[in-house]
Amino acid sequence: MERIRAEIGSRKVVIGAKQLRKALNSGSVFRVYLAKNADPAITEPLEALCKNNRVDYAWVRSMTELGHACGIEVGAAAAAAMN
Repeated sequence: MERIRAEIGSRKVVIGAKQLRKALNSGSVFRVYLAKNADPAITEPLEALCKNNRVDYAWVRSMTELGHACGIEVGAAAAAAMN
């Protein structure tokens, strides 16, 4: 989680699948983070979009961990650090 906080810390963060899809399509994403315990119906299309756009992505243990790393008090299925 500290690695994610360090990468996100100095960058703009996009949280949530809908906003993340928009960011990926705009080409302004540095890295995507996907929660392993999130609904695959959310994470699998985002993973495919990352692969298609050649964007690095990493799996995070849980939605709670990802939410905390992003500085929010609720879980997050997906998030991205922007360029």
